[in-house]
Amino acid sequence: MKLFGNNTYCSVVLLVCIAGFKKDKSCAYKINIGRVQSTDTRALKNSKFSSRDTVMATIDNRTSLAMEKSEELLRVDDIIKKFLLNTTRLRPRLTPHKVLAAKFCVIATTIQPRHDEEAGMIPLTTGSVAEFYIEPMHECFGDIDVMLHDNTELAIPRGHSPPTQLPDEFHNYVHVHEIIDSHFPGYVYLELRYLLTQCSDDNTYNAVEYDRGNYVGYSNRNDSGGQWQAHGPAGQMFKEGEISLDLVHCVRCLLWPSQAADWPARHRNYEWPDSTTVDRVVSDGCDLVFVAHRQCRQHEWMNTHQLRLSFSRAEIVLINSWMPLQQIVYHLLRVFLKTAGLTESTNNSGSGTLSNYHIKTLMLWACELNPTSWWTDNYSFTAICAELLHILSQWLNQRYCPHYFITECNLFDPNDRVNQILAAEQLSKIDQGQLIEWFRDSYLQTCCQRCPSTVLRLFDDISTSEKLWTATSAVVHWRQSNVKRDSWSAFELTQTNVLIFISKVSVSVRSYFVLMKELTKLDLGLRAYFISFVCLHIAHKISIEGSDKWMKFLAGMCDDVDWNISSLKTMKTSELVDFLQKSAVKHLTTFRQIEARDFGSVATIVTTDFEAMYAFKRGDYQHCLQLSTHNVRTLLYAVRLPDVLLLPEIIQLLDDDIVSLTALTLIVNPECRDDDRNVLVTQLTLSLYLMTQCQLKLRHPVTSLAPTLDYIEVVQRRHPLDRTLDHLTLKLAERKILTHICI
Repeated sequence: MKLFGNNTYCSVVLLVCIAGFKKDKSCAYKINIGRVQSTDTRALKNSKFSSRDTVMATIDNRTSLAMEKSEELLRVDDIIKKFLLNTTRLRPRLTPHKVLAAKFCVIATTIQPRHDEEAGMIPLTTGSVAEFYIEPMHECFGDIDVMLHDNTELAIPRGHSPPTQLPDEFHNYVHVHEIIDSHFPGYVYLELRYLLTQCSDDNTYNAVEYDRGNYVGYSNRNDSGGQWQAHGPAGQMFKEGEISLDLVHCVRCLLWPSQAADWPARHRNYEWPDSTTVDRVVSDGCDLVFVAHRQCRQHEWMNTHQLRLSFSRAEIVLINSWMPLQQIVYHLLRVFLKTAGLTESTNNSGSGTLSNYHIKTLMLWACELNPTSWWTDNYSFTAICAELLHILSQWLNQRYCPHYFITECNLFDPNDRVNQILAAEQLSKIDQGQLIEWFRDSYLQTCCQRCPSTVLRLFDDISTSEKLWTATSAVVHWRQSNVKRDSWSAFELTQTNVLIFISKVSVSVRSYFVLMKELTKLDLGLRAYFISFVCLHIAHKISIEGSDKWMKFLAGMCDDVDWNISSLKTMKTSELVDFLQKSAVKHLTTFRQIEARDFGSVATIVTTDFEAMYAFKRGDYQHCLQLSTHNVRTLLYAVRLPDVLLLPEIIQLLDDDIVSLTALTLIVNPECRDDDRNVLVTQLTLSLYLMTQCQLKLRHPVTSLAPTLDYIEVVQRRHPLDRTLDHLTLKLAERKILTHICI
């Protein structure tokens, strides 16, 4: 089916996306045209139409999309298509949201299961951060979703034997629960059936059977002492100036659930998903989240014992297999429905008429039941979106949104009929022209706010297609010319988040390995950075607490840094601190070399700043002066500079004056503790401070100090006034020189 023909958008009986199919005994497929009238699952099961028919119900005589398009409208629609294609990037591995997701995964590992100190929580990033591999200009993430499963719990389908082998992430003892179906499709109970204990000789598990009748309850599973806000099955924590985190506790099931047994073998006319993808989805199994069906939440026992099957792992695999244009359509639908106020209820309880999950379900069905040509032949983003919105409208009228994996499960609330009718009516009136207007007047305006003022001014008047083309072309050029700079910004953000996490949250053996794994996924260069700051963190702690409690941690790091733990145990505290600092500086220098190699085209990066700090710490002032002087001259007129966080891990390489300065800043204005920018200085500021100190330590004459004062004046003018610590550090260096001259 083509979307356009002879200047008219034709809406016909869709044999793929809209028409329903029902398989007869001869395996032929017949078109079913009808409407399901039942309002609940049991009635729908007994109706003569299957849930698959509901998905594919024909839109009779649809004419709202059949509109005469003027040449001007066609040109604007073409501009929209080109804008989206030329500004939407394939998302790099390292992005701000992925960085935050990695950070939240590690924070999640600090949550300790109540029943066992040795147990652990295994995190998985899900939702839009894991699903989208595109990076449009318009924000496509609302929050970060992290699922956590306890490594001492496992679910298996009813009737399956307990496993004898498990992935390494599981504990040496595991409680195995059998999945018991409820009377609502997609919802189950968990009955404790076995205790698995690992054999020390071959790592297999032996099973001991429990008495029947013990069901998993979860009245306190998501209790957070008021730190979390309920959001469906999740605990949602908000941080000012930071994206929110949805943390979902679940139980892992390594097998494909019986309720979705027909999904892998379902007949697919257009080979999406292909057999390889289906096999991968099935092999990942599923999860069970702690939330009851809406009709069971008033029942005391069911509300605390019923769980929902979650297919988040499957959805990540499937959505990542989409074509880029399908991901763009998914993104546009999410943004449009949110802008129209049709998703996300105002009380944030997750009980709105439509949600992003309904849009995801719509897209999954559309991708399976349409050929590639439906998406690619003479395609228009606005036309595809309009047609899919009309299908969603009909679902609302029919009061049935079939779950993609469990088609008997209705995702609509039967008690929300009034709002469903209103939403259906609103969606049915949306045509391609309205979507074009929305894109031009809303979506595009949000995108261009990120651009410089010279580009932004072009959008003051986009009343004609020619003016719109000029404005969007400027955005495209700006966007494409900033790929490297955006990557570097994400790289800088990662450094900040890693160091702040290590400094403020500290690290355990478990969080060390989780963060190492997450950072390695993002960028191999971050491995050296992470190891180096862990070394500095432990050196700082050992200098205060002694080394005994950190030896287990250091033993765990030995494989990553080629240490000999026996040698470390023989060192005195001062020797061990110096060893860790020296090892950290070695890795940091390697990291700076990688950073300069990858981002030297967009920022001026010197590679010896940490080496200079370590030389200063050891009293090698001549070497420190040599390195710092070279760095100052290199950075003095650079356009972009890396930052250095003056947290305790870094300050230990500097002198007491810097310690006093940063402490005084926090004492005078405690709010500085909540803003990481208040502990940042540039490489230039730090190098100039070290240069000044070394000149004074080496008793340089006034004639050599005068140029340094000139450098300080230049650098003071270069830094904005809100760079408080930069200005204070430069003022301290200036005061030291002037005091020395006066003496």
